[in-house]
Amino acid sequence: MEISHIEHLGIAVKSIDAHLPYYENVLGLKCYGIEVVADQHVKTAFFKIGQTKLELLEPTSEESTIAKFIEKRGEGIHHIAFAVPSVRSALDEASSKGVQLIDKAPRGGAEGLSIAFLHPKSTGSVLTELCMSGEK
Repeated sequence: MEISHIEHLGIAVKSIDAHLPYYENVLGLKCYGIEVVADQHVKTAFFKIGQTKLELLEPTSEESTIAKFIEKRGEGIHHIAFAVPSVRSALDEASSKGVQLIDKAPRGGAEGLSIAFLHPKSTGSVLTELCMSGEK
């Protein structure tokens, strides 16, 4: 699999507003975008550090996988996202190597990215996201 960089780290939080002061006032980062991804029942906030981003994930519904994650494990790191040239090709390669897929095909994510997730049962218990811009 061809990975160019860590695209972002996803961090599950109960409230983006409650965590913004830490990231902005303590760490000195600037939130450059807040977005609701309705079909995933999540609100996101992004911070950029070099080529890598931090993505805060706040559930907008009890049906959200983020709400279920927080209920089970508490707030904290939810996933790592890797930038790849083609999500579809990366999924095919992972599947051919026996990795269990959560997404069988790319889908839309925050910031217009094409995304797909690999199941943590196949990735050393780390929820792994593959993403790139522009792929349908």
